[in-house]
Amino acid sequence: MADEAPIGVFDSGVGGLSVLREIRARLPQESLLYLADSGHVPYGEKSPDFIRERCRVIAEFLLERGAKALVVACNTATAAGVADLRERYPALTVVGMEPAVKPAAQATRSGVVGVLATTGTLKSAKFAALLDRFASDVRVITQPCPGLVECIEAGELESPGTRALLAGFVQPLLDEGCDTLILGCTHYPFVKPLLREMVPSGVVLVDTGAAVARHLETLLVARGLLASGPARVRFWSSGDPSRLARVLPILWGENGTVSNCSV
Repeated sequence: MADEAPIGVFDSGVGGLSVLREIRARLPQESLLYLADSGHVPYGEKSPDFIRERCRVIAEFLLERGAKALVVACNTATAAGVADLRERYPALTVVGMEPAVKPAAQATRSGVVGVLATTGTLKSAKFAALLDRFASDVRVITQPCPGLVECIEAGELESPGTRALLAGFVQPLLDEGCDTLILGCTHYPFVKPLLREMVPSGVVLVDTGAAVARHLETLLVARGLLASGPARVRFWSSGDPSRLARVLPILWGENGTVSNCSV
């Protein structure tokens, strides 16, 4: 039955697990397929054409395994590829990510919002459109974070290296008076505890994983595609499956078997 089919979720690597956690919390009866494109991580420095092609290949892989919906759990991949996927599969439920510019603009008291994101996200037309639409009345300061994704991919959430890297990205935003920080990459919620140590208690941290899970639920309800369970979760990696398996207990909260994906 179509409603009992799984939901396909993918990211450049392990970052989308932060979204997968929110989907499981919101929709525990849904079976999930997760593909980490770790053979090509990070996406942030790749060209839009390259990322768009990866989205197509991964979508085909997940659809061949019965996915009833796709969640592009990556801001950079959403910016480059989600419109193409929706055009290719007009009948399919396709959910993407976007930096939480609107809620951040509403939350700021100082009128200064900081954005931590990948270079690819910050350069995208989709991000520029979000700023034009929702942030015309606030000052937005962007901060690319090269190297941070790689630390999180390795499960180094609190290492001295990760701490130093993150502090170097965050302090300039605080110096500019930011009281609201957008976590504009799905990897970044995993360092939220570390980030919370670095910023004053009044600084608001905003990400979109829970909102994406709510939106997915709304679409599945509207299309009569909610499952009743039992649920199963399957994992693939286009890189070394053992690397994803090692960090699953840290980032997903439990062990899991990871299969190799050669696409």
